[in-house]
Amino acid sequence: MSDKKKYDLAIIGAGPGGYVAAIKASQMGKSVALIEKNLLGGTCLNIGCIPTKTLIASASVLHQVKRAAEFGIQTGPISVAYNQMKARKDTVVTKLRKGLEGLLKANHITIYHGSAQFESPFELKIIGKDNLYVSAEKIIIATGSFPLDIKEFPCDHLRILNSTSILELTEIPKTLAIIGGGYIGCEFASLFSELGTQVTILEALPSILTAQGSSIAQFMTQSFASKGIDIRTNTVVKSIENKKDHTQITLADGKTIDAAFTLVAVGRKVYTEGLMLEKAGLKCTEKGFLSTDEYMETDVRGIFAIGDVTGHWMLAHVASHQGLIAASNASGVQIKMHYESVPAVVFTSPEIATVGMTLEQALSANISITQGSIPFQALGKAQASIDIEGFTQIIADKKTGQILGATVIGHEASNLIAEMALAIQNELTLESVLETIHAHPTLAESWHEAAALALNSPINFPPKKHQEI
Repeated sequence: MSDKKKYDLAIIGAGPGGYVAAIKASQMGKSVALIEKNLLGGTCLNIGCIPTKTLIASASVLHQVKRAAEFGIQTGPISVAYNQMKARKDTVVTKLRKGLEGLLKANHITIYHGSAQFESPFELKIIGKDNLYVSAEKIIIATGSFPLDIKEFPCDHLRILNSTSILELTEIPKTLAIIGGGYIGCEFASLFSELGTQVTILEALPSILTAQGSSIAQFMTQSFASKGIDIRTNTVVKSIENKKDHTQITLADGKTIDAAFTLVAVGRKVYTEGLMLEKAGLKCTEKGFLSTDEYMETDVRGIFAIGDVTGHWMLAHVASHQGLIAASNASGVQIKMHYESVPAVVFTSPEIATVGMTLEQALSANISITQGSIPFQALGKAQASIDIEGFTQIIADKKTGQILGATVIGHEASNLIAEMALAIQNELTLESVLETIHAHPTLAESWHEAAALALNSPINFPPKKHQEI
């Protein structure tokens, strides 16, 4: 291996953080090497966000067809060809990956296929399809994460699956046990329940979706229960065994549960193994993350880290924004990273979206707040489309009216949250929302009414005592 190349910037990992950083740096006039050991697009495009949401989109169509009669439309017998759903998922992923490759080439980014490891702080050794040494003035680490494997019940990817291998199923499981009631487990529970699978969620904590807050957890627990999803909280799994034609789960109390397949969704682990970080003078924290400052720079000047490996938010859009920040700073334009207005979405049915502070966080911070919450059933658009499950909620500072946080559960929550993300990012107030004309009839006008309620001046909702906490 004698070939050596030099660049202004080298980026390890071509996921949503790495490829965005590469494009940004190239646009700023830097020569960029982008190194990827697997597929361009990383977890999000290939085995995460895009494939799961493609399957969820198919399930959403099925949901609409099933209730066609409510809209006055008669249909015949309904059947699901899951193998075709999977094939469509694969086609979408392939198309987007090819598009990404073209985009990177159009931005004059050099792509190397192989694993990277540090030889020194600013020299990398690439081993794989491409074998060479790459040196760079600046380096960005964007290696992402992978599903956490528990040694007590490792995935065999045959019947004991993780969030990657479950995407390769070609038939709908009759029964599915999901270990973990976080957002990943709940998304798959929602998907397969809609397809007719009998789903059981086993969660060690007192509730599902603990990280999303108690109000969301309570609402979704009731929603899931109404769909026939069996939720068992305070339940610890001891072991899982593949019985060839099904799986058997043994709980800590000795009881067993049988399911055709078991999905292990207990979290993700960041990827740093094999990078030889010590040769760059880098050390991980006790939790395995790389520490960064507000410029996304590590303890070694000139080496940046973005995405899951930083341990801030394991979300593709956060990685992408961190990529823009790191690339700008690596290119000589100083910009700070912020996390006050990060939107987070859980693509269950109904969808969940949050941004900013939750009610519990505001109260624990001893902030005097006012809040307004509007149920979807109060909206004309929701009634017209029979999407009445859910609500929107705004939390604001009682004294200044500045919006601190927002939550929406319901149809199109993933799109609706954008307005509140913009509001929080720009430190807007309840009055700012109230003075903005919202189109009617839409689901988005729920924000207008929620703001009005928080200001004790609702128009299309019964007046009640001003909610000050």
